[in-house]
Amino acid sequence: MDIRVQDLRYFVAVADELSFTRAAEALFVSQPALSKQIRRLEAALGARLFDRDRRTVALTEAGAVLLPRARQMVGTWRGAEAEIAALSASRRTTLTVGFQTRIGRGLIPAITTRMRQALPDWRLVFRQVPWHDPTVGLAGGDTDVAIAWLPVPDGGAYAWKVVSTEERWVALPGGHRLAERDVVPFGELEAEPFLALPVSAGPMRDFWLAAAQRKAPPRIAAEAGTAEEALEGVAAGLGVTLIAAGNAEIYRRDDVVCRPVGGLPPSRLAVVWRAVDERPAVRLFAEACVRCLCA
Repeated sequence: MDIRVQDLRYFVAVADELSFTRAAEALFVSQPALSKQIRRLEAALGARLFDRDRRTVALTEAGAVLLPRARQMVGTWRGAEAEIAALSASRRTTLTVGFQTRIGRGLIPAITTRMRQALPDWRLVFRQVPWHDPTVGLAGGDTDVAIAWLPVPDGGAYAWKVVSTEERWVALPGGHRLAERDVVPFGELEAEPFLALPVSAGPMRDFWLAAAQRKAPPRIAAEAGTAEEALEGVAAGLGVTLIAAGNAEIYRRDDVVCRPVGGLPPSRLAVVWRAVDERPAVRLFAEACVRCLCA
């Protein structure tokens, strides 16, 4: 019987959502691909796991039996992945710091100084990670810590501390009708075309589209893999994008106008690490971030 952890992960997602559409969105896969995986699992087990029609999805008796065991196996596998990543990392004396937008804010020089004083044998390496990875390289072990905008995927795999809370601004093309406003109410932006993060960015995409504050779904003009791509799209007149107040200064350019947005909760910049990673270097880095920006 050829059953993979991914098959069980897909099954659990559908069981949680009782919707193939919502489960596919949560997993960042297409609905046909998800349906194919579930049929494959059912064929391998020789039992139907869901009763489904055009409107409803429900667990069968076999599905209800499998669900708690599938949750346990998926959880065990995720724990093993995290522990192996932490074990591999523990043998290094290089701390790889992931980021998705320029860090700035005077943070890196201050942290580097603190790290050199406390752990002179360690060195910092910085790696930019595109927005399509909402864990900023932590899930795959490409990074050890990350300076990341919340939200990051939740579920106990990651720990974080907020180091900066900043208003959300909007980046507008030069000459935009709202460019002369001192503050732009979000209601004035709802109908605007937006440059969006990739769908795989998950909750972070929704946050930077202000999905929770909208009355209707956003108009997506294009997707961008990095802040630089998004701002190039804004400068070209494709649409607008939300940006943190600090980044409005860091990414300042002549062909883009940035203005504060009224009516939105602020953004939060955090230092993030794998929860199972207990190395002193990781904790020291996190504490240094907090002290440097929260002091």
